[in-house]
Amino acid sequence: MRLPYLLPRIVSVLLLLALGLPVFAQPVDSPLKGKNFNNITLEASLKPFRKNDRAYIREVATELFTQWHSLLRHTDTVSVMLWTSDGSEILDYKGTLEQPLEWARYLGNPNTNHEVGSGPEELSIHERAYLYLENPPVFNYGDLKFIVQALKEAGRKVTGKPILVGATFDPGPEFAKSEFKYKKHPEILGGNAMGHKTFVSCYSVLKADQEAYAGFPGGIPANTPFGTFFGRQSQHFLTDLGFDYIWFSNGFGFGAEGWSATGAIFTGKNFEQEKLDDATAKIGAFWRLFRQECPDFQIQTRGTNLSVGADLARDAVDLKNIYRGNFNMLPPPNSPWAALDGDFGLEMVGYMSRVAELPDNRFPFRYYTHDPWWLNSPWLDRYGREPHDIYLPMAVSRIDAQGNIGVPTHLNFLTVDDSYGNMPTQVPDEVTPHILKARYDLPTAPGPLVWVYPFDEYHAWAHEHKDRLPEIYYGDWFVRQAINSGLPLNTVISTTSFQTVFAQKPELFKESVLMTIAPEAESALEKALMTFVEKGGKLIVFGPVDHSSEAFMQFLNLQNSAPLEGDFKIKTNYLPDVLEQAYPTVLTHRALFNGGGLRTTLQNRRDPATKLLVQLEQKGTLRDAAWVRSQPQWNGGKVVYLRGTNSSSFTGGRLLTPDDPTKVFIGPLYLRYVLQEFGIHIAVDKQDPSVKNPVLTVARSHNAFVFSGYQPNSTVKLRFRMPPGAPLLLGLETRLDRGHSSYVLPTAWNRECRVFVEQNDGMVSFKELHSGQKGITKRYQVSGLKNATVRIYAEDHVTAETFHAYVNAGYPWKTGQVPFKPGDEKLGKHFVVENVTGTLVVSW
Repeated sequence: MRLPYLLPRIVSVLLLLALGLPVFAQPVDSPLKGKNFNNITLEASLKPFRKNDRAYIREVATELFTQWHSLLRHTDTVSVMLWTSDGSEILDYKGTLEQPLEWARYLGNPNTNHEVGSGPEELSIHERAYLYLENPPVFNYGDLKFIVQALKEAGRKVTGKPILVGATFDPGPEFAKSEFKYKKHPEILGGNAMGHKTFVSCYSVLKADQEAYAGFPGGIPANTPFGTFFGRQSQHFLTDLGFDYIWFSNGFGFGAEGWSATGAIFTGKNFEQEKLDDATAKIGAFWRLFRQECPDFQIQTRGTNLSVGADLARDAVDLKNIYRGNFNMLPPPNSPWAALDGDFGLEMVGYMSRVAELPDNRFPFRYYTHDPWWLNSPWLDRYGREPHDIYLPMAVSRIDAQGNIGVPTHLNFLTVDDSYGNMPTQVPDEVTPHILKARYDLPTAPGPLVWVYPFDEYHAWAHEHKDRLPEIYYGDWFVRQAINSGLPLNTVISTTSFQTVFAQKPELFKESVLMTIAPEAESALEKALMTFVEKGGKLIVFGPVDHSSEAFMQFLNLQNSAPLEGDFKIKTNYLPDVLEQAYPTVLTHRALFNGGGLRTTLQNRRDPATKLLVQLEQKGTLRDAAWVRSQPQWNGGKVVYLRGTNSSSFTGGRLLTPDDPTKVFIGPLYLRYVLQEFGIHIAVDKQDPSVKNPVLTVARSHNAFVFSGYQPNSTVKLRFRMPPGAPLLLGLETRLDRGHSSYVLPTAWNRECRVFVEQNDGMVSFKELHSGQKGITKRYQVSGLKNATVRIYAEDHVTAETFHAYVNAGYPWKTGQVPFKPGDEKLGKHFVVENVTGTLVVSW
């Protein structure tokens, strides 16, 4: 079969190839203006190569790059990551290209008790497998080498870019049959992600094996570390077949359990601290052993589904040690699992915590377009062609130790082919515009909320203290649930980098609220946070305060009492959300999942600088859960303390299970609520507590505010107010509600905001107009104004000389100009037009 739907395209492409010309000319200057990706990776299985015919293989390779050409112009390098098998092709390699290749030609799991294509009809594809074609092609290692070379040649000709091809290793039973893992060497299995002992443990040890392998022609000696065997086999396999790098999939190299809330340390009932150092050392040893045998090929990684703190406390994953090991590795991207379980909070927390510190400034974003094994194509079915899992994680930025804003340098697509080996052009045609829009809107400044992540502290506390694993575990899960409750968090900086940046560029955070855990007593971080607030900064401290100094306790006006856990009655009404059926008034606090019991109370209840926000009661005993404090001498600085309850528990599933919101109040909601103490009001109106809240990001891009969101339920109404006023989302109308803009938005949305209004009510519209005038690049119209104060955040380069404002005027803009003035610098660079009634047009 010759791919008849490709014939017209193939004819034109082959003509250019015959002439030795790139199929697509490269632009002199990318429209992304210096923000090209370093690398874009097209992940693919061998399924599109339906015939072992060299001309056919070249045709498919050409089509693969052709489909994505409008995106590939925006990268320096193009990669193809081949999901050839399950990684056993590396383990089994004997050093001869004539060796038959077991490859991923299946639908479902081929490593079960049922032979491929057999078993009762009611079995799922997780319980058995089918061949994806009636007669799939037969390949050997030499054929795979040709496919690698064909991809490099076709990619170079189509794109004009350098082409890299990567191999993959997956520790689990997916994708292809593995005699090596499940019959010859089951001793290497440790993880339980897909059943008991189904995943290869990176720090396992092999039994003796007399069979010859490429790196072990005399067989495998007894007690050979898996890292040694795998590293040496990889060196031979990658070199001989022409690969350029290797990908560690599904948590491989990062502990024993890549998907679960439990692991080698956390059982779901307790933390076995005594196992931590040994397990951490074993993981570190794997990386060193692998690198001794395979020293130069770059390692790319999938990582786990969880976050830095959770991985460290549950499975001994010391990411700091791995990052600093000089292993020539690319850090893990965002997890693709949000497409499967809708847990975007966990995806965002994992992503941000891993990029808070990096081996260098490179990090990837990965998007789930197709699944070549499990009969789903997320863009088409799981996401329903909605781009929320593009706009939300691509709003993430990190701030490095120099104060630079970092965005993803690498982009991966899992995968370009579906489970039947099809490469439907609909997917790249529909996905590419959203990827590019998110890239044009890339963050250029800190967002309104910045997570100061304790990357170094968590790693130090885990090994130096005997009682802090629950606290480390708690922090990230709490933020996960807060994001799922509508917390607009997408900027991260490590605690270590924060201290350097604050000392050198304190103005960088003037528009942002910082959020972090309680620091260690007498630490440099503790002093920096207090100084930040005393100089006018805005700060949220959450979590237990069991290890801070007396000075920090006084700074917060906090003291600790006897710890309590269990059910608490909420004594205060601190609820900006509006529900037809009210939230429950009971909150459950479990010490195991919250870094200990509730202990916090106000130290001085008569302090005029302190306002109590949330109080809880248990059998007549009170605990203060949240308050705000601001001293007159702090230059406008303000600190909120929130003890914070992670309203989740381990019930035996893969992740922590959130409490039933119809029975128990979800504690992390308070993290969104306390933002109103800093002028950031984000509220939802919905039917009842069971209706899921939107997930939001607010990024700063070229002085604009870029709002993005995912609405699990499209009946929910959002209400916004920020320090400059009510934000107006471009292209939409809003009914102002007591000074808040309000919107009912679709499942996925991404809108620019450059205008805020102070106006109590009325219907207001914010639209973009055409230029129609030489020298004008942007023109916006705000209508429905009633004696309003309007704040306009023009692009960075705009000055008072190039900014114009008109009221109730039109083309050719010769009348109606009104005065404006620069706005308060505390609110960022903007212009203010006051007392506007009617229609305001601004341009530059």
